[in-house]
Amino acid sequence: MLAQMKNDFSQGSISGNILSLALPMTAAQLVNVLYSVVDRIYLGRLPGSGHLALTGLGITIPIVSIIMGLANLCGTGGAPLCSICRGQGDEEEAEYIMGNSFTLLIALGLTATAFFMVLKRPILYLFGASDATFPYADDYMTIYLCGTLFVMVSLGMNPFISSQGFGSTGMMTVVIGAVINIILDPVLIFVLHMGVKGAALATVVAQGISALWVLRFLTGRRAILRLRRSCLRLDGRRTRRIVALGLSGFCMNMTNSLVQVVCNATLQSYGGDLYVGIMTIINSLREVFFMPVHGLANGSQPVAGYNYGAGKYSRVRESIRFSCGLTVAYAGIFWAVAMACPGLLIRIFNDEPEVIAAGIPALRIYFALFIPMSLQSAGQAVFVGLGRSKQAVFFSLLRKAVINAPLTVILPIWMGTTGVFVAESVSQLVGGLACFLTMYFTVYRPLGRVEDGAPLSARL
Repeated sequence: MLAQMKNDFSQGSISGNILSLALPMTAAQLVNVLYSVVDRIYLGRLPGSGHLALTGLGITIPIVSIIMGLANLCGTGGAPLCSICRGQGDEEEAEYIMGNSFTLLIALGLTATAFFMVLKRPILYLFGASDATFPYADDYMTIYLCGTLFVMVSLGMNPFISSQGFGSTGMMTVVIGAVINIILDPVLIFVLHMGVKGAALATVVAQGISALWVLRFLTGRRAILRLRRSCLRLDGRRTRRIVALGLSGFCMNMTNSLVQVVCNATLQSYGGDLYVGIMTIINSLREVFFMPVHGLANGSQPVAGYNYGAGKYSRVRESIRFSCGLTVAYAGIFWAVAMACPGLLIRIFNDEPEVIAAGIPALRIYFALFIPMSLQSAGQAVFVGLGRSKQAVFFSLLRKAVINAPLTVILPIWMGTTGVFVAESVSQLVGGLACFLTMYFTVYRPLGRVEDGAPLSARL
């Protein structure tokens, strides 16, 4: 009862409620990317083969993104629904949603493991591998796939911890795993001379321990909503609701994967392994610096969803204003750093002169319109938090699949490798503004015309 009162988001300061979740989630998101980014930093400095090892690892990013997308399908689909049910006082239904999400996670994880294991070779070549980089990509992917279930449970169930108000516990999920990964990486890669295989093994072990931490909490006494055996059996209605809302996060990862495949293949054609390696570095930086945007946006979802379920519409609007303003402010800081110090950022991963010379203009173009891209994350977080799955899915597809992917193929015909990075900037501007303005005119302004406590029929 005490935990329930403490995590009642309809009371207290909106900014305080959001920050109590967003700060731990942001820290968790930042730490989470260390799984892959630290691997790339170490592998990029392997004597004699660092450039090829880094490029080979970059080839696997689309597959990793797909697996993370499957985790998001369940996590970002089920957790906001749990917040809405909690706001309505229906905790039994919230537990059924969480149990169904867990079962769905396991089923999708087993399917993904089998699929990629069987078709690994043709998929990696399709995703941009060359004969020189395939061995590195194959070594990493084979071991990583053995830990798919660990990744799915750790990433997919952790949102259910944060959505209950236990932001610090959710943060510890990834902090524990990341620290283990950082410790194991140099030991396995350099001391035991396992190279790429060592990087993959360190990640699998770390994610396995994170998964155990999540399950221990969700089945323990501290949790408000518990993972119970009686709630694991899939129900068609609940599963459809989870999938419908989770499609936003899933589509974002899938479209990221699609664009990465198109980018790698196009860059391999126009610039070779050098530019595929540069894109790997840029993607690593994007993961690190975009994670706080996700953390801030995701931290607002439980607060907005809970207040929406409780009929506190003025507080929903306040949460939108606060989270969007904070997101844009952070994006502006990173944009300034990327424009002023591109060479310094690239040297974190690789200091070869040809990589730095080609990477600096590419990085500046890629991040030129980072601020509008942050607006899309803020807008989509509102759609997901309030259960508006159709809009969330649409804007996930619009920026990457409709705008970015076609331009990535078309622009290089005239602009060469530069066209790949210009395509990203154009999609950031158009997709970001379209999502944010739609959210403003279809959600934020209409909520201002609805009185607090109005019945469901009066809502959006």
